[in-house]
Amino acid sequence: MIDSPRVCVQVQSVYIASQSSPDDERYVFAYTVTIRNLGRSSVQLQGRYWRITNGHGRDTEVQGEGVVGEQPHIAPGEEFQYTSGAVIETPLGTMQGHYVMVDFHGEQFLVDIPVFSLAVPGQIH
Repeated sequence: MIDSPRVCVQVQSVYIASQSSPDDERYVFAYTVTIRNLGRSSVQLQGRYWRITNGHGRDTEVQGEGVVGEQPHIAPGEEFQYTSGAVIETPLGTMQGHYVMVDFHGEQFLVDIPVFSLAVPGQIH
């Protein structure tokens, strides 16, 4: 597998207070991912890997096929966007990882998902 600059990933996260319970150390976050194909040929997202780190430094790894039940094909110049969620035990944490993609030749490559924060508003100064 090779790394590829042809795909750009951006992530935004938001705290979901209505589903969280700080007294029970349950902090729920939604994150929206936008995957843009900057290349000249179609790609398909086949799998994902996440490392979720809570505020105590405890890591949880998640991996699997596709995202939100899909293995989307993304045409050149197009984007795919989805929203998912994460639950951690602290008001601050991070997520990062990679997607396993396949190009039109059937070659697999990895696309890094840059680290992003999971933060209850007011926790980061």
